[in-house]
Amino acid sequence: MDRGEALSIIDSYYNAHPELKTLLLKHSESVCRKALEILARPENSGLELDRHLVETGALLHDIGIVKCNAPGILCYGSAPYIAHGVEGAKLLLAYGEAHNTDMEPYARICRRHTGSGLTAADIIAQKLPLPCEDYLPETLEEKLICLADKFFSKSGSMQEKPFDRVRASMAKFGPESLARFDNLCKEFKLSH
Repeated sequence: MDRGEALSIIDSYYNAHPELKTLLLKHSESVCRKALEILARPENSGLELDRHLVETGALLHDIGIVKCNAPGILCYGSAPYIAHGVEGAKLLLAYGEAHNTDMEPYARICRRHTGSGLTAADIIAQKLPLPCEDYLPETLEEKLICLADKFFSKSGSMQEKPFDRVRASMAKFGPESLARFDNLCKEFKLSH
């Protein structure tokens, strides 16, 4: 898949929602730039990952927000916002089936980017409205997009958050969430 096809997929689900599409694209483009910026750092030059998948996956990672209920960011669907990754995976798999193309790598990115990843134990402890399974990023591409996503919100100024603010946000979800974020940072040699 190329960038144009990724944008075409977004169009197919968002043309009836132009304001939400604008918000989604602004956020996704920011995440994409951050992921590619992290990847371009000299200390990450030895990493073997699919740069193209990072770019297109970052554009598609939040496609499921159209199915969610979060009026503050123009989402008027019915699913709880925490389920946007699962909902996005469903959209992409349906697209893949209809177009006879493998969308599983993109569906995995959608499912595994929320927070610093979610475990079944997190879902149970926090009583999250998600199927009870692990949603932890596993591939380098999944991990990089998950990490880059933490630096941008879909509300407010949508500007990049400072590193310390991102860490504080992860800490609100408990020590395991913060530890997973710190491990992502360590893997991509990212610090203040």
